[in-house]
Amino acid sequence: MTALSCSPPDPATPPAPSPPTVPSAPPSTSVPPPVSRAFDYPATRKETITEELHGIRVEDPYRWLEDEKSPEVRAWMDAQNTLTRTILDKLPEREAIAERLRELFYVDSLGIPYRFGKRYFYTRRHADREKAIVYWKEGKDGQEQVLLDPNSWSADGSMSLGGWSVSWDGSRVAYSVKKNNSDEATLEVIEVATGKKSEIDVIEGAKYAHARWTPQGDGFYYAYLPTDKSIPVADRPGYTEIRFHKLGEDPKKDKLIRERTGDPKAFLNTNLSKDGRYLFVYVQHGWNATDVFFRDLRDPKQKDTWTPLTVGKDAIFSVYPYKDQFYVHTNEGAPKYRVFRVDPNKPERAAWKEIVPEHPDATLENVSLVGGKLSLLYLKDVMSQIELRFLNGKLDRVIPLPAPGTATPLIGQPDQDEAYFVFTSLVHPSEIHEISVKKGDARLFFKAKVPMDPSKFTVEQRFATSKDGTRIPLFIVASKDTKRDGTAPTLLYGYGGFQVAMQPSFRSSIIPWLERGGVFAMAVLRGGSEYGEEWHRNGMLHKKQNVFDDFLASAEFLIAERYTRPGRLAIQGASNGGLLVGAAMTQRPDLFRVVLCGVPLLDMVRYHLFGSGKTWIEEYGSADNPEDFKVLYGYSPYHRVQPGVKYPALLMLSADSDDRVDPMHARKFIAQIQEHSTGGLALLRIEKNAGHGGADLLKAAVQKGADELAFALSQMEP
Repeated sequence: MTALSCSPPDPATPPAPSPPTVPSAPPSTSVPPPVSRAFDYPATRKETITEELHGIRVEDPYRWLEDEKSPEVRAWMDAQNTLTRTILDKLPEREAIAERLRELFYVDSLGIPYRFGKRYFYTRRHADREKAIVYWKEGKDGQEQVLLDPNSWSADGSMSLGGWSVSWDGSRVAYSVKKNNSDEATLEVIEVATGKKSEIDVIEGAKYAHARWTPQGDGFYYAYLPTDKSIPVADRPGYTEIRFHKLGEDPKKDKLIRERTGDPKAFLNTNLSKDGRYLFVYVQHGWNATDVFFRDLRDPKQKDTWTPLTVGKDAIFSVYPYKDQFYVHTNEGAPKYRVFRVDPNKPERAAWKEIVPEHPDATLENVSLVGGKLSLLYLKDVMSQIELRFLNGKLDRVIPLPAPGTATPLIGQPDQDEAYFVFTSLVHPSEIHEISVKKGDARLFFKAKVPMDPSKFTVEQRFATSKDGTRIPLFIVASKDTKRDGTAPTLLYGYGGFQVAMQPSFRSSIIPWLERGGVFAMAVLRGGSEYGEEWHRNGMLHKKQNVFDDFLASAEFLIAERYTRPGRLAIQGASNGGLLVGAAMTQRPDLFRVVLCGVPLLDMVRYHLFGSGKTWIEEYGSADNPEDFKVLYGYSPYHRVQPGVKYPALLMLSADSDDRVDPMHARKFIAQIQEHSTGGLALLRIEKNAGHGGADLLKAAVQKGADELAFALSQMEP
């Protein structure tokens, strides 16, 4: 998730934005003007629900659509989806696009190999399978053997593999199983040599669990989330505990290591050093602050105590233990991040030693320990750079990349010389490179064979200027023969939040669009991590409007530079990006022709009452707070819909098992648009057996991609 049109301040140090202009609350719709409904949508009942929140009357006519278990709501959903399928299935070029996506998606691909003991573990996706398979082999040249094949777990493909963790000796793997690709999961354990699944070591409540194995492989620490249905869904994160599971014992008797925080806004997680000496507990407050505690398991005096490493600081901290030292990656006092070395016997902040200072014009996105060295992944103008440094912080070498683009950090073990990284760009399919940390030489390990010719396309990095003067990177892809005359159908994508870096990586799904003369643009918005923590904070809480302004400026740039015009411009976003495009279409409906909105947040007054909503309060704020409410209500897309406005055509994409962002947002918003818009067609698409990330099936991804692109093309002005 990087030809300049202008070059004022360096984007690495964007100017401090002025207070954002918060949109005024929409006018009362008690006496709406007449609306000409151009489409025959399913009937949708309205309720007169008005609340006074912090002195403001807030109308919520479709609150009844929040109750998905209601027979009336389910019948309404069926009617909406039936209409949607009737229209989408008949769209011109839909089947041709689907066929092309099948060619692009069903290809052989490989994941990075991980070495544990003498064994290697990796994923492989076959061109004739729906889901990736986890394989293992004895030694680098051993025979490939299947370990986990989720293709065989359910006849309809509804069971999915989540995260998996290998014991240090390679003898066992703990992995999560998800129904309908939801976030809820069950943790299970399999013996590698025999392929035998344990019938005892089955742990429910594994929504946030990732096994942290002991060196002996006799058990692991994990985050446990109670499944008690009496706990309100939105409050459940505050009930997370850290537990220890000993293999072969009843999980219900697992030892409590760290009690719950009681704060539904905080995440609780754990880690264990490879040698088993240091156990860590992280309390993550949203996406902007971390408390870290540790315990020396070899010291009997620390059996039941925790030593605070950092507590109460408004900064992010990640700790990497190695050879009885802690390497701390943090943005404390350094928005673009730096690295400290800490002696665990002297954990007080004054004793920390800075070994990698903050870079003046690049963000230190990731730190890892491989082959006895520090691997640093930087972002400079959203392009990746990899450095290897000695443990004292001194530069060893810069790792050359195949081209400007996106790379992962070096992935390997702290005590192993071999490491790997993945490289990709917008028209450069992913490839894996193997590297010797000691020698620094790299070789191509695997390259996916995707049926497309990168030489037919151009990739530009341009910069738009946002409302407050901040420079906003844009990556723009088009066929070489696409003319800059304002006629190209253009798809603008964005996200802007939660420290997610939107980097230029390969997207098979945009190839059919490009091959039809389309332009694809990805906007790098505030709220992400691309330019450090200041960039993130200038796009969160009361400054969230900056993100929308950045996106609108990106659209205006594409129009001014003659890539397209409003009648040929579509926008796309999902999750927090769904909020983005919902805000964009309600603030500037004249600027876009089509909106593709996936699994979104749209009712910002009530979002924190559903799904994982309370964990996002640190990022968005809460309507329970008067000052937050003014901002949230000001831009909340659901509350900004006004009668008689010509809104763009809308394809709302929802998932029936999304337990992260409640689908009530999609239902309520589409009802508002269908009632009030005098503009384009508005459809609700509900994906079956799918969670927030989709259905984890290639065939489902093909159908979704074909629906989106065909809908966008069909709704464009001629």
